[in-house]
Amino acid sequence: VQLVESGGSVVQTGGSLTLSCAASGFTFSNVDMSWLRQAPGKGPEWVSSIKTADGKTYYANSVKGRFTISRDNAKNTVYLQMNSLKPEDTARYFCARPQFYSCSSYVCLDYWGQGTQVTVSS
Repeated sequence: VQLVESGGSVVQTGGSLTLSCAASGFTFSNVDMSWLRQAPGKGPEWVSSIKTADGKTYYANSVKGRFTISRDNAKNTVYLQMNSLKPEDTARYFCARPQFYSCSSYVCLDYWGQGTQVTVSS
């Protein structure tokens, strides 16, 4: 199983980024996927999830209305479009296969990637 994130960068407050996560080693179209983030010195924080059965999406209150999760099952890829970025969004973002959609701890993640760094400058 492999999850490889890309797209992280340094952006200014109010900017946008799109993160990608390429999955392999499992049947991507059969599983729900999540994005989490972890800032230095803090635990992981659940950001968003997308279900495979009905495509329903879920967001943490801190990103609702600014971030959009999507997936392309043909490409085995999940995306996170991030708009109106704030300094508090600075973190390492990683995708994961969760045991349930709002999982915010490594103990309920089946697999996760190494992550990609997002830094929002003020």
